[in-house]
Amino acid sequence: MPRVKVTLQEIRERTYKPVDAWWTVLLVDPLASRLVRLVAPYRWITPNILTLIASIFGFGAAACFAVGETWYLVAGGILFHISFVVDCMDGKIARLNGTGTMFGQWLDFVLDRVRVFFIALALFGGQFVRTDDVAWLWLMAVAIFLDLFRYLNGAQIAKVRRSMTDQVNAYKEPLRAAQAEAAAEMSEPSTEMPEPEPETAPANPSTPPKKSSLKNRIGATLRRNRIRTHLISGIEYEMFVFIVGPITGLVFPVTIIAGAGLLAFESFLIFKLLRACQRFPGRLEAARVAYEQHEAERAAAVTETQSAPATV
Repeated sequence: MPRVKVTLQEIRERTYKPVDAWWTVLLVDPLASRLVRLVAPYRWITPNILTLIASIFGFGAAACFAVGETWYLVAGGILFHISFVVDCMDGKIARLNGTGTMFGQWLDFVLDRVRVFFIALALFGGQFVRTDDVAWLWLMAVAIFLDLFRYLNGAQIAKVRRSMTDQVNAYKEPLRAAQAEAAAEMSEPSTEMPEPEPETAPANPSTPPKKSSLKNRIGATLRRNRIRTHLISGIEYEMFVFIVGPITGLVFPVTIIAGAGLLAFESFLIFKLLRACQRFPGRLEAARVAYEQHEAERAAAVTETQSAPATV
């Protein structure tokens, strides 16, 4: 017996990411959330089953791309989009029903990469067979390289940033715990009269509020709509190469443009990582000094308490 269906609002609250790719937010989530509502009550439909179904649609897209003719390209683009929708459903089902596993995460990632590889092989290889133009083979190599580079680069950037954060937090966490403990002690009821708070000068109404930059306003608008500012990531790149290009019949120019956009955004992320790495030694040293100062003050306080004369 299926369970009672959940509402769309509950699915949005429990399965939507705070920010996501604009393609996912605008063109996938509205459909995926409704399909999740249909299948969520059936607990036998697990995330791994949805991952396998997405792979079946993906290989169907590859078969259409291999033919290489106009309407087969359109059919392949549609099947690829369906494959991506189903692939997004597996994560939502996992979060909604609590059925996600570590093996499922591995399976989802590996099958995604395998599916994209064979779809690229079929799309560009099919065009090479039809035209006998070796440029399609070079484009295939570039397209596959960029897709792999994006996901390897993203994983390594996250790893490096996580390592820097962990090293800084190794000094900051004890300080935060000590500050929280001190704040808790100060919040306990006291018989002493509280000191009057100093009066603060009222804000000058004639001073205009500081205007945010256009970049900040655009970023805030995107985040309010759950769209991340990294506008061309691996998702958008794949969607343009395997959906927009085949459906419009402009596979070659769309792939070139999408690849250039992906490289531009990846270069920007690498530049930001470089700046963060350059600032990291100073951040780590500041955290270390603050921690050692706190430890010295605490040791001095303990010594003073122990040396103070006992009162009868």
